[in-house]
Amino acid sequence: MLAVGDKVVYPMHGAGIIEAVEEHEVMGERREYFILTMPCGGMRVMIPLDNVEHIGLREVICEAEVDKVFCTLRTAVPQPCINWNRRFNLNLAKIKSGNIHEVAEVVRNLTLQDRVKKLSTGERRLLDTARQILVSELVLVCRKDAEVIAKSLDSIIDEGPVGV
Repeated sequence: MLAVGDKVVYPMHGAGIIEAVEEHEVMGERREYFILTMPCGGMRVMIPLDNVEHIGLREVICEAEVDKVFCTLRTAVPQPCINWNRRFNLNLAKIKSGNIHEVAEVVRNLTLQDRVKKLSTGERRLLDTARQILVSELVLVCRKDAEVIAKSLDSIIDEGPVGV
């Protein structure tokens, strides 16, 4: 059970800290909400307690899992030749899953794709969203500044993927 002080990931928004549980009336209905503060950008988000499982709210990964995320960024996976629209939908589904490894795959794949052929505006936004989600979780896990984490990700991807 999640509680105040827990570090969590809200798919499509990123990682945050549960600051409070408050009761609010929204659209004529009183419900209890988790109040999340997102460290990247300082945004506050209200999530209905009875909707937590449905939206995929989860605790952040442990420190031991960080190396596996970095390994995901380093591992080359042959990309099937699919059109940008199908690729966009597949990547969006991965981000919505809330799985940090799938989000890391999106960051890796779209970054590498951008180096071969510039991304469309939609895919550029998707890459930016995936990076923000990945960075926000790693900020909470590694207890480092967002700029430091972002530079680490760039460095890992710049090393070039290994294996195929």
